[in-house]
Amino acid sequence: MSVPAGRPAGAPHPQPGQTLHLPAPWLTVDRSVVSVALVYPMRGPAGMFGPTCELCAQLAVEEINRAGGVLGRELRLVPVDGGAPPAEVAAEVEALVSTGAVQGVTGWHISSVRQAVAPRVAHRVPYVYTALYEGGERTEGVFLTSETPDAQLWPAMRLLAGEQGVRRWYVVGNDYVWPRRTARAAQRYALRSGARVCGQRFLPLGVHDFGHVLRAVEQSEADGVLMLLVGADAVRFNRAFARSGLDQRCLRLSTLMDENMLLASGAGATRRLYSTAGFFAGLVTRENLDFHGAFARRFGVEAPPLGSLGESCYEGVMLLAALIARARTLDVRAIGAAADAVSYQGPRGELRLRGRHVRQRIYLAEADGLDFAVLAEL
Repeated sequence: MSVPAGRPAGAPHPQPGQTLHLPAPWLTVDRSVVSVALVYPMRGPAGMFGPTCELCAQLAVEEINRAGGVLGRELRLVPVDGGAPPAEVAAEVEALVSTGAVQGVTGWHISSVRQAVAPRVAHRVPYVYTALYEGGERTEGVFLTSETPDAQLWPAMRLLAGEQGVRRWYVVGNDYVWPRRTARAAQRYALRSGARVCGQRFLPLGVHDFGHVLRAVEQSEADGVLMLLVGADAVRFNRAFARSGLDQRCLRLSTLMDENMLLASGAGATRRLYSTAGFFAGLVTRENLDFHGAFARRFGVEAPPLGSLGESCYEGVMLLAALIARARTLDVRAIGAAADAVSYQGPRGELRLRGRHVRQRIYLAEADGLDFAVLAEL
């Protein structure tokens, strides 16, 4: 893999369990470039799609620089391990901002990390958060590209209740803010669609044993499981779910399931597995086909599969560049004042901001082996 812009050739990648502390030369302020902290998972359950996040962001940077950069300056990325404990991530990003080593922040990372980072930097530099999340983020200087439960989960649950007859949902999620707040929303959505949530379990990140959860799902007589699990945790759950035979009687719906996770789960573990998202690799649009072509030409056939989580980092870079270009300054207050007039082009076509959130189309897809077949626009 080539070294991304912003990381010097030969610079160390963090090892599992290690936070990358930037050496002093990395903190040298270069006024001829605009540097952006790319915060994405290099470890933990979400680390499995970290490589795709990095490559998609790098592709966006290279396209922007070929078109003249940002404010006439070269755009560079400074990678930060978003899979580290939230307080550590926030301290590292704040150090980069405080020294002037970065003039913006973007990337995919879980909500616990966003909640730690945003209060420390969002009032100082623009922060484009690209992960789907629980909704309600109002911090000045934070801009969001991805899905929220009202537009993503509610219409999917309604459709599955009507077409698949789901009446009893069981929620299985990791134990942090996104799954817990989304589960509360799911209880309301279930009632609206004539169903109910008949049980829920929240598990630590990095969980391996799902035996007790699967027994609880079976005893609840649920006919739908709402999965709010991250990365490798969801993969292990899919495998255990299939081994238990519950996939014969119970469908699964996830709001965080991309093609990398399908591949890791294996075709035998994806029966009656649904996902809802704003992007799927199999969407047949001109913009998506162009994106696939550019990605393949740049990184080759052995690059990790494209999916919604990696693609979001491409959009995060594109939106950040568009925000700065529209405001014609790096000043976060001016960027915020002009934000509702900002649009950008990406694999999902032209997208616009409203209330610092991207307006977007959402789809429901069903796993077909190791691919997703898009069923409907929600």
